[in-house]
Amino acid sequence: MDRFETFAAFVAVADQRGFAAAARALDVSPPVVTRAVAALERHLGVTLFHRSTRAVSLTDEGAAFLDRARRILADLREAEQVVMGGRSVPRGQLYVTAPVMFGRMHVLPVVGALLAKHDGLTARMMLLDRNVRIVEEGIDVAVRIGALADSALRVVSIGSVQQTIVASPAYLADRGIPVSPDDLKGHMCIMGNGVRTGSTWQFGKMGDASIEVVPRLTVNTVDAAIDAAEGGLGLSNVLSYQSSEAIAAGRLVRVLADHAPAPLPVNLLYDAGRAAMPSVSAFINAMRERARLKVWN
Repeated sequence: MDRFETFAAFVAVADQRGFAAAARALDVSPPVVTRAVAALERHLGVTLFHRSTRAVSLTDEGAAFLDRARRILADLREAEQVVMGGRSVPRGQLYVTAPVMFGRMHVLPVVGALLAKHDGLTARMMLLDRNVRIVEEGIDVAVRIGALADSALRVVSIGSVQQTIVASPAYLADRGIPVSPDDLKGHMCIMGNGVRTGSTWQFGKMGDASIEVVPRLTVNTVDAAIDAAEGGLGLSNVLSYQSSEAIAAGRLVRVLADHAPAPLPVNLLYDAGRAAMPSVSAFINAMRERARLKVWN
């Protein structure tokens, strides 16, 4: 096993938190992973993992080495794509991250179309409702919704989404339609436990009007919040792409639209070093084309 394969084994064990799970992820036998990590430890002269019968955890040296190992593997994958595909044909693995529901609705169809078109391309999608470290995790492109922190990453804007306060027709018929944000104090509210959908809901074009809601129900996924709203359990604060299907079908009704804050931008982020990769260019162009359809704006 060469040096890069030992790095891959080390990163897999760290990610999967176990040798057997890492072997399954790499599609090799557990002894192969065990020997690879042992060889890397001998080469470095340090112990990378604390091992016990119940758990595997990184040592201080292992934690310090992990980000560097990820970067080395990412650089190798980038070099392979450029060499294997020239500068025109997407090949190798495309690694994308996106919010869970947006990824399922709008990124997966794009990735699926690229895979159907390019036989030499594979893809990995990390769908999470939280931001991950793009460079350190070896991610090619990240889809981000909301304001961006300053960074050296390249940014491609692909539209925007809006906050929508929604409820079922039956709930509104029973409890009345709120006409101002202050009316929320007399309504049942469904709260998510994410950063955007906490107990403080923002209104006004500048987002400068805040309403503290007292939740009747708290859930940890957008799907659950929408299902609860459709079930008549109260008002839910979700984004336009998340509620559009239910609104179009008449299962949900949007309220307080005139008081909505400014739209949130949808961007693609990637490291400048990824710009030459054909798979990255193809994905960005495909997402731009989907954005022209205004399917989430």
